Amino acid sequence: MTDAVLKIGLLIFPGFPMACLTSVIEPLRAANEISGGTRFAWELVSDGESRVMSSAGIAFEATRRLSDLGDCDYLLLLSAPTSSFRDDNAAADLRRAARHGTVLGAISGGVFPLLRSGAVRGGPFSVHWCYEAAFHAEFPEVEASGKVIEISPRCVTASGAAAAFDLALSLVDGALGPETATEVACWFQHPMVRKTGVAQVIPVTGGNRQEDVPPLVARAIELVAGNLDDPPTVAEIAEALDITPRHLERSFKKAVGQNPTRYFRQMRMKAARQIVMYSNDTLAEIAEAVGYASAKVFNRHYTEAFGLPPREDRRRINLNRVRENLPVPSV
Repeated sequence: MTDAVLKIGLLIFPGFPMACLTSVIEPLRAANEISGGTRFAWELVSDGESRVMSSAGIAFEATRRLSDLGDCDYLLLLSAPTSSFRDDNAAADLRRAARHGTVLGAISGGVFPLLRSGAVRGGPFSVHWCYEAAFHAEFPEVEASGKVIEISPRCVTASGAAAAFDLALSLVDGALGPETATEVACWFQHPMVRKTGVAQVIPVTGGNRQEDVPPLVARAIELVAGNLDDPPTVAEIAEALDITPRHLERSFKKAVGQNPTRYFRQMRMKAARQIVMYSNDTLAEIAEAVGYASAKVFNRHYTEAFGLPPREDRRRINLNRVRENLPVPSV
């Protein structure tokens, strides 16, 4: 621990998730108050207009341009997955900051423009579960992590707003020690101080969390989630788990209220919609990415799941983005 002020830049894009911004700043503010000094300083940064609209429709004023970043210990990107740089030199600015010792990072969808910039490589990078399929479609060679936060010497990533709070607590811990970090968490009634290695909580059909379903069902879900482009059949899953297909069906009905075939189709449709929303992949490529050899069958199942075909769904989403300048959704 040192007495130096830790300087944090928060690079915000139009439609950035407001909850992620406050989840970073508030723990640092509280740490300053508890310590009786200014141990953390933060500044809003933009690569375009100084007035940036958040996902909640509330505007924030950036006080610095990315091109004029200056001395900064951390630079965290906050955005939707679809966000892009307005300044053609922004990616070079990020790479220059990294070369001069700034630790780059991202919260929620900010990991997408961060990786597009080419300023960071390797991984793993924490990716929110609702962006996972879109992330794999755009960055198939990059290691995505299902952990709440990922911290390395040159890059930090957090999956969402609550994870951003955990990331801020880790900065407080490093600067002021675990007792202060715990006190900050208690100020906000944050129930537990989550560090690296903690998995994200993922919902499953029926209102449960993935960690709450029986291990047998959880393992079956993992088998399909890891092979969406060529999903195993119910019989193949049962064989891998050394049970009968009937046993697997009964287990699913009891745990999530539906048979595995229908549940796995829903998984594939949710993954497909992520790619529809957050990528420019063709519909044939999306169908293939979620294990459909027939675009006709894919279109039918997608329409049954969401009420309209994928092409119309993408057009509607993009129209809303143009009119309202908002991502769909932002976490």
